[in-house]
Amino acid sequence: MKSYCVKPRIYMEREGLREVLRGVTQAFIVTDKFMHESGKVSYLTELLEELGIEYRIFSEVRPDPDIATVTKGIEMIADFKPQALLALGGGSPIDAAKAMNYLAARQGFITKCRFVAIPTTSGTGTEVSRFSVISDPEQSAKYALVEDELLPDAALLDAELTKSVPPAITADTGIDVLTHAIEAFVSTNANDFTDAAAEKAIKLVRSNLLRAYKTPEDMTARQKMHHASCLAGMAFSNAGLGLNHSMAHTLGGHFHIPHGRANAIFLPYVMSFNAGCRDKATPTMNRYARIARCCWLEGASMRNSAFNVIRSTKQLIKQLGLPTSIGEAGVPRADFMAALDEMVEAALQDTCTATNPRTCTPEELRALFQEAYEGRRI
Repeated sequence: MKSYCVKPRIYMEREGLREVLRGVTQAFIVTDKFMHESGKVSYLTELLEELGIEYRIFSEVRPDPDIATVTKGIEMIADFKPQALLALGGGSPIDAAKAMNYLAARQGFITKCRFVAIPTTSGTGTEVSRFSVISDPEQSAKYALVEDELLPDAALLDAELTKSVPPAITADTGIDVLTHAIEAFVSTNANDFTDAAAEKAIKLVRSNLLRAYKTPEDMTARQKMHHASCLAGMAFSNAGLGLNHSMAHTLGGHFHIPHGRANAIFLPYVMSFNAGCRDKATPTMNRYARIARCCWLEGASMRNSAFNVIRSTKQLIKQLGLPTSIGEAGVPRADFMAALDEMVEAALQDTCTATNPRTCTPEELRALFQEAYEGRRI
């Protein structure tokens, strides 16, 4: 059944927190070590102190939050019993907070908290998505929780929080936004509403990502990327993702490559596969041609238009200084080959694969992984 959920209320300035926190006496902050030790968490604590709200800080979230981290956070929440949960940071703290809030309530430790997501990077869109990705180091795997109950009640989009993000992170997270939007646009669950959000996100990325990367102090570009991330999150939360994310999840789980960077590596190859560029054109080629039209990349034919989008995407990845192959990302060939069978199986079983527009056999997926390792020409 197709539907479109728009639950979180979106605020675009810090003052929105006053409205969200009305009536709250205890708040629990989930963030990472850097945000805490650098003092950036004061963005929240100063206001909480002004409002007389008691708070506790959980700052043990690391990249790719794992099951043990979520469990520890749940224990603190069960003890403190807050009325509001504030997640401050990139995708990792927000994903961890989603899982903590959802599971703590499900296990009966608390009544589900009023949940506010405050992203400090423009990438995951997790502040408006019903996804939470949690790692299992013992299995070298990442698992995507997908539940409407994971959705925050509110999201605060303030580009001031992204000012200190270094260019490399801007690139990683920005390509993550583009991947979310493109995969949502060609998803088997796409509809008019997700198309609108995805198209606008793609336009915003293409107009602002390089500006934010090359000129970090350009706050207009940063705010536009914040909006793009949120719009792409709305699109994929409702339409789903695809094979690109499935492959990135398992590659990141095995070799600790940042998620956005892993998406960047696979994106041109997965687009080419979905469009049928190497064999027979698929209906998805029409969808890429539509992207070409909205981005002024239209060619003389549908095939040319699709190729233009794929080539320009790969060019953008290069301009952002991101690797265009798994080998270039520093993964030794022997290690890659040793993990290949496991990665193929994990990607096939990943929930994101279910909404990929083209069915993929194990043999085709293995060939895609190998193309991405070598960096073969599209």
